[in-house]
Amino acid sequence: MSIEFKSSRNKQSTSAEEGFSELERAAIKERAAELRSDSRRDKSAKKAAADEKDVLAKIAKMEQPDRAIAERLHAIITETAPDLAPKLWYGQPAYARDGKVVCFFRSGQKDKERYSTFGFTPQAALDEDHGMWATSFALTELSDMAETVIRKLLTMVS
Repeated sequence: MSIEFKSSRNKQSTSAEEGFSELERAAIKERAAELRSDSRRDKSAKKAAADEKDVLAKIAKMEQPDRAIAERLHAIITETAPDLAPKLWYGQPAYARDGKVVCFFRSGQKDKERYSTFGFTPQAALDEDHGMWATSFALTELSDMAETVIRKLLTMVS
């Protein structure tokens, strides 16, 4: 049996001597701005409210269908895992526990990809006994089945 993999590298990739792509540099700059903003905020309810406001503003700026997916994901996450706090992470919506990102959404349109991504960081600890598990999922729409899977995964991290 032969398994064939197609390369997921796109034209945004650069060689080591060229450095970061334009999209990567933009994400790094957004992350630096997020860190500066975080350092200026109180470590209180005001910070949490401001972080959620930033996430909702970022979602509102997305084009469809990413906006609809991100809005629905935000509702699912805040409902299913209320202990996860919304925050921006590399300029995209993410949800953290104790300041550490557990899950995130990446807009496919922003990344110039054909799909968006919903993923989990190692903080989610989704480890399976058999030694293999998924850490991110491609999304072109948020079907009922996808919503069910996401809710189940979120209950595993909560």
